[in-house]
Amino acid sequence: MTMRFSAAVLRSYESRFAVEEVRLNTGPADGEILVKIAGCGMCRTDLAVRRSAGRSPLPAVLGHEGAGVVVETGGPHTGLRGGDHVVLSFDSCGHCRNCMDAAPAYCDSFAFLNLFGGRKENAARFTDMAGDELAPRWFGQSSFAEYAVVPARNAVRVDPSLPIELLGPLGCGFLTGAGAVLNSFAARPGDTLAVFGAGAVGLAAVMAATASGAVTVAVDRHPGRLALAERFGAIPLHAATPDLPGRIRRLTDGGACYALDTTASVQLINDALRALRPTGHLGLVARLHTTLPLEPGTLDRGRRISHICEGDAVPGLLVPRLTGLWQAGRFPFDELIQTYPLADINEAERDCEAGRVVKPVVIPEGRML
Repeated sequence: MTMRFSAAVLRSYESRFAVEEVRLNTGPADGEILVKIAGCGMCRTDLAVRRSAGRSPLPAVLGHEGAGVVVETGGPHTGLRGGDHVVLSFDSCGHCRNCMDAAPAYCDSFAFLNLFGGRKENAARFTDMAGDELAPRWFGQSSFAEYAVVPARNAVRVDPSLPIELLGPLGCGFLTGAGAVLNSFAARPGDTLAVFGAGAVGLAAVMAATASGAVTVAVDRHPGRLALAERFGAIPLHAATPDLPGRIRRLTDGGACYALDTTASVQLINDALRALRPTGHLGLVARLHTTLPLEPGTLDRGRRISHICEGDAVPGLLVPRLTGLWQAGRFPFDELIQTYPLADINEAERDCEAGRVVKPVVIPEGRML
């Protein structure tokens, strides 16, 4: 089997994406599926490849919030068949201790499989038209493309009546924010939550908290993002509010039960800790690039801090929960999405970096929204 199709190739850490024809030299192996991509969200992790130059191999096709339709399956045991609509999520080995304990986001091989060129035995199957190899699959997907070959365990079957071209971000960005609230915090009616950073992850957390009946405060510097947070049920607070932790404590009757930081700002992380009630839990989802000095007293009285990866989610369980909430009108993630044709992926990146769009989704073909 040989296929030719369009993909957005990143050839150097400084270059723009180049939409070009690539070649898939073989079909899906045992346990894999071939998916026709309907849409792929653009995540900050895709763009962070430029800032971590040298760590992720190039040239590569990025994209790890893909969704589409199964074209072909490899072997009889994928649990999927042609025509199934699927949301694609992160890769995991499936057999380490954490994977076996329903914690695939903490897979022993997570970094290798998702970020650093895992599954190198498959590299030669994916080349450019000159015959030069492209890096192995990014997050098991490389879905800034018309087609992707994906391990079947990365795919979650969804209702075919759903708008498949918009569902990809449920596999990472929206999964992370909503999962932090629904899984890591297990928020209940009457709980209180402070969300620091009202981007895609933070706003997904706000929506999930509202759906859970929690009282939520959202902190950001951009009035437009704060307006969105308020629209989805949060109390908006500008990050420059004087005595921000004190204001949050007053709004949450003595301090928030939970706080979620999506910014990696040392100042805001300390503000978040000081806004917690005793026994409160702060979750961090952004990667820290500096040391994290904590102010005295911030971890007293049972307060704790942890890192949350991929919303502590088992995608096969959380994605259907989120689509069900969307169908009930309680998780309107589609209102955060702006679509772009694959040919305009560089414009999507510029708009994302500038904060003009919360969640870009690139669509290889079909109707733009």
